[in-house]
Amino acid sequence: MTKKEIVKKISEDIGLTQLKTKDIVQRTLDAIIETLVTEGRIELRNFGVFEVKRRAPRKARNPRTGDKVYVPSKNVVTFKPGKEMEELVRKMNPDNLPLLDEASDADLEGNGAVEPATEPPAR
Repeated sequence: MTKKEIVKKISEDIGLTQLKTKDIVQRTLDAIIETLVTEGRIELRNFGVFEVKRRAPRKARNPRTGDKVYVPSKNVVTFKPGKEMEELVRKMNPDNLPLLDEASDADLEGNGAVEPATEPPAR
């Protein structure tokens, strides 16, 4: 679903024009972004929590060349869904959803894919 489709649905549900609804939706998204940038966290009850976290620097591998590369630290946005969303998503019909651990065609051909660890890392 796109933002345009969300605007259309909300517009039809509440009887506002699509132009006014689009402005409200965009202002809401802008407020979420602004809060993340200024405060680093926003909690939307019955929806979830967005939070800015710092990803540590790491060593990686260029899948094309196999060369080791340094990936610097960076800020990333994480999302933890609220209980209601979590429960509703769990109850969804799984027939049309891809499995997260399914191998892609590239993985099967060995194009730079990393094999999953067979044992948990030692602590």
